[in-house]
Amino acid sequence: MAEQEQRVRRAEVARKTNETDIRLAFEVDGTGVSEIESDVPFLNHMLDLFTKHGQFNLKVDARGDVEIDDHHTVEDIGICLGQTLREALGDKRGIKRYASVFVPMDEALAQVIIDISNRPHLEYRAEYPSATVGSLTTELVHEFLWKFALEARITLHVIVHYGHNTHHMIEAVFKALGRALDEATSIDPRVQGVPSTKGVL
Repeated sequence: MAEQEQRVRRAEVARKTNETDIRLAFEVDGTGVSEIESDVPFLNHMLDLFTKHGQFNLKVDARGDVEIDDHHTVEDIGICLGQTLREALGDKRGIKRYASVFVPMDEALAQVIIDISNRPHLEYRAEYPSATVGSLTTELVHEFLWKFALEARITLHVIVHYGHNTHHMIEAVFKALGRALDEATSIDPRVQGVPSTKGVL
């Protein structure tokens, strides 16, 4: 177990398409440090919150065709973050695997439940009062979370129980995502090998 705790759980990815150019580095066992630059300011803010409350380290340099809309940039950042998480966790030995976290943000309450399962799935229950927040259309929150879960190969359930301020509601989601992922990826010294009766995740 000592060897698992000493391994640096970190990964980097570069993704360049006709629509986006992204470089992203993610460290699981960080200190909450983020360096995030993209053409989607509200997503930058949400990723900064995710990093701080998950105690990760995250560096993002992303450019995309936002003159069309934010879709490709948001989607591809989600893809890259998922890929780096999956690579950083390696064989997943010793992790807790599961987590369920509630986070309030003023009047809003969000819940995120994670299973680092190697079975990608997203259940997303959220209805926002407005269709946009900043320049971001709220439907892109689903797009980001789905591509993140797909590439990380995790089961992710996100529920916004209530709220009336769209910014607060989405902020609660990203804070809860950070805290839940931090817990699910943390090393439990009682876990011998991989936390699955199958013997593999």
